[in-house]
Amino acid sequence: MTGKRKITTEATEEDVRIDLSLRPQFLKDYIGQEKTKENLRVYIDAAKQRGDSLDHVLFYGPPGLGKTTLAGIIANEMGTHLKVTSGPAIEKPGEMAAILNNLQPGDILFVDEIHRLNRQVEEVLYPAMEDYAIDIVIGKGATARSIRLDLPKFTLVGATTRPGMLSAPLRDRFGVVDHLEFYTRSELKEIIMRSARLLKVEINDEGAEELARRSRGTPRLANRLLKRVRDFAQVRYDGVITTEVASTALDLLDVDQYGLEQLDRTILSTLITKFGGGPVGLDTLSAAIGEDSGTIEDVYEPYLLKNGFLNRTPRGRVATELAYRHLKYPLP
Repeated sequence: MTGKRKITTEATEEDVRIDLSLRPQFLKDYIGQEKTKENLRVYIDAAKQRGDSLDHVLFYGPPGLGKTTLAGIIANEMGTHLKVTSGPAIEKPGEMAAILNNLQPGDILFVDEIHRLNRQVEEVLYPAMEDYAIDIVIGKGATARSIRLDLPKFTLVGATTRPGMLSAPLRDRFGVVDHLEFYTRSELKEIIMRSARLLKVEINDEGAEELARRSRGTPRLANRLLKRVRDFAQVRYDGVITTEVASTALDLLDVDQYGLEQLDRTILSTLITKFGGGPVGLDTLSAAIGEDSGTIEDVYEPYLLKNGFLNRTPRGRVATELAYRHLKYPLP
């Protein structure tokens, strides 16, 4: 069952190209995450009034909920530059030191997948975040000496899908820690209507509602489905996305009325048919469907758990009554 997902909440090259035009640039344009937005507005206004840099910020939550977008918004609201990197891209402490040394006063450094930084690189961040300085060792052996370089005041914005994998010393150095929630259907509908205007796509209320219902609570997926359904509307219909167009196109894309796609259904049906509904351990389940356990835990499970298709117990994963009913299996 391995292979590329047709409908995924992970970022793709297409998202990078189109999201630049769809991503809101300021808090007033950002839809959803009301509590996070309200708090950020206060922190940003307070920092600007003091003429200070914003405290370090950590966003965590499933992929596709707007962590990168919020980092860009913080930079725009603060009137500073955004420098973007990711945990896996930085392999050596010297690389992190070089990035930090090139920052200008007030810059926002965004580190995506920050839980994947290795420990040596992480240790460079500790004095940088606390004292705005980095320690560099020059020379080797008996002649080695440490020098401290002062850094301009900057804001580190970290994003992670797995907050539990962050080391405690790093997590404790973030002044602002925010959990991003799945979006409601009405918020997703608003996002779809806004994106449709920007993409010059004709869509009616019912069509937007149908798309929102199947978007897994995730704006990234909502925008991607909108673009795919637009293609169907353009080629097979009169260019307007209605309920019928959205429903037909999404059925062909294998996205059901709950937003579940083939691999979600495979996880649940494997649980039911091979393991009697569970409980079953994550590693056993991932081996049975041929999918990486980390991907199941980060990408698939949060939505299945939130919508009541799956339960986690101390002994493993268990399929719920809703999963049996939805996949039309007889209840045990």
